[in-house]
Amino acid sequence: MSADLDLAPATAADAVVAAVPANRALLGIGASAAMIAIFYHETIWSMIALWSRSQTFAHGFVIVPISAWLIWRQRDRLACLLLRPSKAAFLLLAALGAAWLLAQAANVQVVMQYAVMAMIPVAVLAMLGWQVAHAIAFPLAYLLLAVPFGEVFLAPLMDFTASFTVAALQLTGIPVFRENNVFSIPSGNWSVVEACSGLRYVIASLALGTLYAYLNYRSLQRRLMFIAAALILPILANGVRAYLIVMIGHWSDMRLAVGVDHLVYGWVFFGLVCLLLFWIGSFWSETPLSTAQPTTPSAPQPGRASLAAAAVAGIAISLCWPLAAALLLRPASHESTAAHVALTIAAPQPPWVATGWSNDDWRASHAGTPLTLKRGYRTSNQAVKLQLVWYRWQQKDAELLTSVEATDQRFRALENGTRVIRLGTAPLRIQQNILQSGATQLLVWRWYRQGDVDTSNPFLVKFLLAKNKLLRLRQDGAEIIVAAPFDDQMAQAQAEILLQQFLDSMLPAIHQGLNHAAGN
Repeated sequence: MSADLDLAPATAADAVVAAVPANRALLGIGASAAMIAIFYHETIWSMIALWSRSQTFAHGFVIVPISAWLIWRQRDRLACLLLRPSKAAFLLLAALGAAWLLAQAANVQVVMQYAVMAMIPVAVLAMLGWQVAHAIAFPLAYLLLAVPFGEVFLAPLMDFTASFTVAALQLTGIPVFRENNVFSIPSGNWSVVEACSGLRYVIASLALGTLYAYLNYRSLQRRLMFIAAALILPILANGVRAYLIVMIGHWSDMRLAVGVDHLVYGWVFFGLVCLLLFWIGSFWSETPLSTAQPTTPSAPQPGRASLAAAAVAGIAISLCWPLAAALLLRPASHESTAAHVALTIAAPQPPWVATGWSNDDWRASHAGTPLTLKRGYRTSNQAVKLQLVWYRWQQKDAELLTSVEATDQRFRALENGTRVIRLGTAPLRIQQNILQSGATQLLVWRWYRQGDVDTSNPFLVKFLLAKNKLLRLRQDGAEIIVAAPFDDQMAQAQAEILLQQFLDSMLPAIHQGLNHAAGN
């Protein structure tokens, strides 16, 4: 007796059945991304505005299309996977929404943007499950590179570029005089500005290098090593680029590479460095795993009701935070009208005497139109300057921590750091700056007073602002700045003692004046 085994080819009906899960997965991924983009459209538009405004972050325009293409490449694999919503991921989605709400209250744009972009992969995980999220983990994580972040590294990158260039010039035998990020050589003067920091090269290299590592390597070790090389190499290459530009200017008697053309040279040089990096990396490339062919899943897919319930839960959790922001962060009725308040402080106690404020005195720069008070004080032959900057309501582009360009160009920074002073009976870490204008140096102490809390910690300032906004408490904030000039006749140590004595005498009056302006 014999039996024949029928190995009939797959029919068109089988292909349709296999395609259903893939279509559901792709539709769910697209719907998750669209849901987040619609509910948090203002945050998405803030990212797009930065992409359009800054060449450093222009790569953001290609991140989303690249992620979509990488997901489309996995469509056959998605056809083999089960769609199982993850209950735990809904908790993570809610946590990201809460983080977005806090960042919205504190006006921390970068945290809002990261929270929104992280919601997309978490929403996919919550509504489609671990198998789908794992299959497209890299394309989903790659979306985080669309967030315009990195300006915090400008200062260290500028300092490294200046140090590298000066060291290379000295090794070449060219005498160099450096002061901060400005240096002089016999043929001319050079300065390392933001465009010379190499930040845009580092960010572009990270985006390209991460994609290259994903497409060409399978092992995590090789991927991480290549990404590390993609980060380190452009930093070193930017130092070489800056050195070569200075040398071109030096050899051409400052006729070449001193204007826009040196930026062109920089991009050409960066392109060559990237080609070199990818060419070297190709020697260690690994054969990609074969893409799974679409087959009917071995286990039954969850019903439409289960997926629909997950979608409804995802929509509800994602939508509740923008609604909470609209409800809790709306301006109060008294915020919409101008507050006619004055910022005043009591007369000083002897031996201090109030003096006038001169237009030649250094002035700190702040965003918006806060109330300001500028006073001079004197004891014996020693002078102290006081600046109070007070915001009744803090909103975007009009708050304590908004970054603004210094308007007083007569003074340049010699030193920026922190120190601990005595504020009343408690120690407080404050910011300390040393500025110079001509032969005079200026010792500056500054810190914030958010509500009734004195601090120099910007994270604490933002947390207190967010908490008070959500709880509808006082939102006023101030920066307190005291400064004392010193020169050869008066050492810095004497200026520090003078400022401490002034605060011991005037701090109660300063706090009383700020509380009076706030109505407390």
